[in-house]
Amino acid sequence: MSAFSRPVILLLAGLLLFTTSMAVLNTLVPLWLVHESLPTWKIGIVGSSYFAGNLLGTLVAGFFINYWGFNKTYNYSCILFAIATIGLGLSAGFISWSLWRLLAGAACAVIWVVVESALLRSGTIKNRGQLLAAYMVIYYAGMLLGQLLLGWVPTALNSILPWAVTLLFVAILPLLFARFSKPEQQGKSLNVWSMLKRRDARLGINGCIISGVVLGSLYGLLPLYLSHTGFEDAQVGYWMALMIGAGIMGQLPIGKMADRYGRLFVLRIQVFVIIISSVAVLNNYSLAPALFMLGLSGFTLYPVAMAWACEKAAQDELVAMNQALLMSYTVGSLAGPALTASLMQHYSDRLLFAVIAIAALIFMVMLFSKAGRHHTPLAMQ
Repeated sequence: MSAFSRPVILLLAGLLLFTTSMAVLNTLVPLWLVHESLPTWKIGIVGSSYFAGNLLGTLVAGFFINYWGFNKTYNYSCILFAIATIGLGLSAGFISWSLWRLLAGAACAVIWVVVESALLRSGTIKNRGQLLAAYMVIYYAGMLLGQLLLGWVPTALNSILPWAVTLLFVAILPLLFARFSKPEQQGKSLNVWSMLKRRDARLGINGCIISGVVLGSLYGLLPLYLSHTGFEDAQVGYWMALMIGAGIMGQLPIGKMADRYGRLFVLRIQVFVIIISSVAVLNNYSLAPALFMLGLSGFTLYPVAMAWACEKAAQDELVAMNQALLMSYTVGSLAGPALTASLMQHYSDRLLFAVIAIAALIFMVMLFSKAGRHHTPLAMQ
């Protein structure tokens, strides 16, 4: 029986539409703030507000899924994100934009928990890998499409908001024709904390934190770095598209490598490539291959780490485990841009890549020094 049932396909279709709109806004918000001449530290706080919303949404997602079910929670989250997007056009203040991005981040996190949990519950141990790979491909395809759109449409605030909001409401339509069973006993906060304490998932959780630091810094501050380097908005979109496209290309091959050679081995390779790519940018080597390799390794780190942590999770623990992993990711994605923006403000924009390299190096040390005391993920038979 195919893992890709009709509800799964419709859910992925809705995710593609939602992610496309989200990607456009995530790239343009810091650029709009640059055009408003806000200092780097304020732009970093607005970016961190989005990731703080991710953390908030992760904490409450289980409750809403348990109360409303997957379908209604997804629909309401899309509406909340649309409201937060409309708010950007109603007020241009630093505080108000931080609040709107907080709400948008919360809506995003809830949708991620809904999609990941619904997909994993729809599959079995044998085909969860396929579903997870498809989820990441669709997610990054939406990210890529969003970046490419920046080169095709006007990027002014009033030009973007109408069709971005329309796309969010259209993203609700596929879920009107797909039904996912409501979980019976999930979403309790106690379960989330118990997942975080599991020794057999510890390094997978740490990998999600490091992934948050890397991707949070790239999403929130790479557009700023490129803009300060002298690239126009459309060019920034193309550079982001190159990096995200590399992440799409790497999903299935790296997923297969993890299944065949073990996730520990693949994680070590990924963090090594992240370090080398970041050092290459710091030493003024060609930007294109460096960003390509950074996207190839950085954008595939989270699913491999997540698969490791979920290996031993039972069916009734998947929502709580996904909350725990997203919480770990959002902690990293909250701390990463906040710290990096401060360093960029006071010293140099190039410290963006220094922070990424150091974070990856810390995880590399963990993988070599602690892996022997943790469950080692192997390919499923």
